[in-house]
Amino acid sequence: MTMFHHSWISCALALATFAICAMAAQCRASAAETVLRADFTKPDAPSGWAGAGSLVPGRGTGTALLIESADRKGSVSRTIALPAERLAGQLLTVRVTLKAEGVTPPPKAWNGIKVMLVLETPSGKDHPQVGLSHGSFDWQTQSRVLRVPDDLKKATLVLGLEQVAGKVWFESVDLVTGRGPAKKSEKPYRGHSLERLRGVMYGPRYSEKDIRDLAEWGCNLLRWQLTWNGFPHSPADRASPEEYERWLDARLDEVDRGLALCERLGMLVLIDLHTPPGGRDEQKFCRIFSEKRFQEQFLALWERIAKRYKDRKTVWGYDLVNEPYVGKVGEGCMNWQELADATARRVRAIDPDHAIILEPIWGDPHALDNLIPIDVPNVVYSVHMYLPHAFTHQGVHESPIGPVYPGEIQGRKWDRETLRNSLKNVVEYARDYGVHIYVGEFSAIRWAPENSAYRYLKDCIEFFEEMGWDWSYHAFREWDGWSVEHTTNRDDPKPSPTRTDREQLLRDWFAKNRHPTK
Repeated sequence: MTMFHHSWISCALALATFAICAMAAQCRASAAETVLRADFTKPDAPSGWAGAGSLVPGRGTGTALLIESADRKGSVSRTIALPAERLAGQLLTVRVTLKAEGVTPPPKAWNGIKVMLVLETPSGKDHPQVGLSHGSFDWQTQSRVLRVPDDLKKATLVLGLEQVAGKVWFESVDLVTGRGPAKKSEKPYRGHSLERLRGVMYGPRYSEKDIRDLAEWGCNLLRWQLTWNGFPHSPADRASPEEYERWLDARLDEVDRGLALCERLGMLVLIDLHTPPGGRDEQKFCRIFSEKRFQEQFLALWERIAKRYKDRKTVWGYDLVNEPYVGKVGEGCMNWQELADATARRVRAIDPDHAIILEPIWGDPHALDNLIPIDVPNVVYSVHMYLPHAFTHQGVHESPIGPVYPGEIQGRKWDRETLRNSLKNVVEYARDYGVHIYVGEFSAIRWAPENSAYRYLKDCIEFFEEMGWDWSYHAFREWDGWSVEHTTNRDDPKPSPTRTDREQLLRDWFAKNRHPTK
């Protein structure tokens, strides 16, 4: 993430384990339970539904629910009320099997084919939905995992079309509470023997002075971003595969220079592919999911990177892609769950030792539940913490300046406990799957009123430490909006002549670091 977007010592281990258990005790876990099973393949329509649509011939000898719209105005839908008391506070998987024909492009990202929940709480309504493409596609199953609010009062499921023309057939819809299937690791893999990794996001260009300064601060991790002149959009959006390879080779040469210095200074490096082949389209979807040539290039480049660094002890691991975002999956392409698994297996065939870091969609903590841990050894799962976005990114992309932390932000009180609760699902994910969490990015804009960026960062770090999570601050000497070396004055582009309290906060935590070569 840049200005152009929005991203154990035995005693310590015992304390971290206690903290995780204490936090987990506050989180309600439940066995898998089917809340709704709507099977439209039989002549008798499921009861309780109201609205548009009709049963028509489907696959084979079965039927399907057809909903169609002749124009792009309004919505055509079928709805059913859901038992709010069985959903409140639960981890919910929404799974749908459907096909579409001639669905026109939606005017807004949230329009189009609707598989949507309407969740009503005392503070208002939320409308989470399964992300679906437009156009025509054959039968497919799509799903989404979400956390239902604890204070849910009313819930409705909506199937249909909104602000688009076309046809959509629904074969079945399932709503299941509980955690998805995956093997639980008996001992979380961390990829290092240090008490903690505490560092910064760095790069993309090598600077000996910057790295030496970070060593003086006490930093023991650089998340080295391979970024091509901007994020989320970059020259990669329009570059040929050959042009991309030339850019990547030049950046890796700089990483090589940095690794030699980091080894002498006692710092580990995480290689972060911030700009993947093909870049992103106009809607910021990564083209590695829509064009097979870019997906094949992605797989091949990680084999090449693994061969290049498999014997380098200074490398902590490989962050396969920064903040992946999936739109319509192209013909012959894999979605992120599948591509993460396939890429990790190729890396493991070459390099059995270095950590592989996987992020959910956009690095969003709330999207982590959609990423089922892959059956590949030595994987760490990463999230990026920018919640609430209205606070951390105020003044970026013309977003209004004003929110103060702690305080009321967009109608909700945000303080230390709210931050903890916003990451509750990450704590549960780590507990339920037995995996280690790395916070790859977190930050707050330096000009947040009343020096509240300092208080936000302090509360975040203290919680990460309590959970035993590794972390890296976003970012060091990149854009000055995120700089802890600059004052809170937005109009002052020069570093502060004295240490800011945000810089001192990082230095104080870095002072606790152990180093791999010291």
